[in-house]
Amino acid sequence: MSALSLPSLSCTSSSTYPFSISLNSSFSSIIPFQRVKLFGSTSKATTRSFFLTAKAMAELVKDKESGVAAAGGGEMDIEHSRTFLEARSEEELLSGIKKEVEAGRLPPNVAAGMEEFYRNYKNAIFQSGDPAAAETVLSNMAVALDLMLLDVKDPFVFQPYHKALREPFDYYMFGQNYIRPLIDFRNSYVGNHSLFYEIEEKLKQGHNVVLFSNHQTEADPAVIALLLEKTNPHIAENLIYVAGDRVITDPLCKPFSMGRNLICVYSKKHMFDVPELADMKRKANIRSLKEMALLLRTGSKLVWIAPSGGRDRPDPVTGEWNPAPFDSSSVDNMRRLIESSGAPGHMYPLALLCYDIMPPPSKVEKEIGERRIISFHGAGLSVAPEIAANCEKSEEVKDVYTQALYKSVTEQYNVLKSAIHGKQGLEASTAGIALSQPWN
Repeated sequence: MSALSLPSLSCTSSSTYPFSISLNSSFSSIIPFQRVKLFGSTSKATTRSFFLTAKAMAELVKDKESGVAAAGGGEMDIEHSRTFLEARSEEELLSGIKKEVEAGRLPPNVAAGMEEFYRNYKNAIFQSGDPAAAETVLSNMAVALDLMLLDVKDPFVFQPYHKALREPFDYYMFGQNYIRPLIDFRNSYVGNHSLFYEIEEKLKQGHNVVLFSNHQTEADPAVIALLLEKTNPHIAENLIYVAGDRVITDPLCKPFSMGRNLICVYSKKHMFDVPELADMKRKANIRSLKEMALLLRTGSKLVWIAPSGGRDRPDPVTGEWNPAPFDSSSVDNMRRLIESSGAPGHMYPLALLCYDIMPPPSKVEKEIGERRIISFHGAGLSVAPEIAANCEKSEEVKDVYTQALYKSVTEQYNVLKSAIHGKQGLEASTAGIALSQPWN
């Protein structure tokens, strides 16, 4: 998941909103209406509660076909392959990829990425020492590969505001179950956990909350949700991520993105990758910001944004990982959206440390289809008290406020680093950052 910076927009002092367009005017979506129906209807309890397995997925497909037959014929909404769902071994799974290429249903480059994804995921799960590792790998990868193939056949398209798909198939739980075995919870920590209860209380009161965060991996949304799912499920399931176009276009990433609430934008870093598309991207970003403003007007919204404009990357000389600097224009755009929403708003600095689980390429790449390096590792999440913005709006004050957010994120990050990489555990806590393991 790549959540990226908001574009800069012109502001008019007479306007209620931080850009010079009418929020009440009609506008078209970035893309056509999305595909929603994948399988036949199943009960809400089933789709939300069962532990996802390839066998369960295959049964959903069979139920669909039985329903069609009982109704007297007709075609399935989507031509669904059993290539992966019925695989009972690694050999069958990998041979299935080759069969789909030979049948012309899968591009060779995507197939190569799927096979690499499988092998890296397998190695990472076996690092955990879980006695059920082989079963976990086969089950989770069978479902993942099937969903990737399904999207190649019938590409899902994201609206400017995408609401997580929870039924008839629960993409959110798919992502949770896939990433969960990659996290070493014995070596994972949450900082200032009590503040997440404070945030939940503000949301209940109709307030909006924005989390200004560093960004490390495509798996960030799942990591956040997994570290909070036991104690703060409302936050885990309702967080809205400002997400870049790469996670909604890469077929290996899209099934995971479909399970998250997203505001879809184009990153500044990739705005001119194809110069003739730059104007389209700018207009799409404005539509997404209009959606964001409309959402915030209803109150009780929790938004995650990475003002750095992309994922953290290691220092090319030292190899050290640190939060990438925040962009003040992105921070200020988000502040203006909050202040103009009509609902009380709050801004908290959030730190993430999870790059070992799925680190990004060392450099920003233009092409879609990056390699996925995966490992089993501890992860960290920390939030600090909200930082109120100064009512003065000079450029200097905007920069000072952005630096205050960034400084807090960096301080929290360093505590998490000491706990996880420095092996200090809970002893890494400081006067301002109290670490805990709320899942215990």
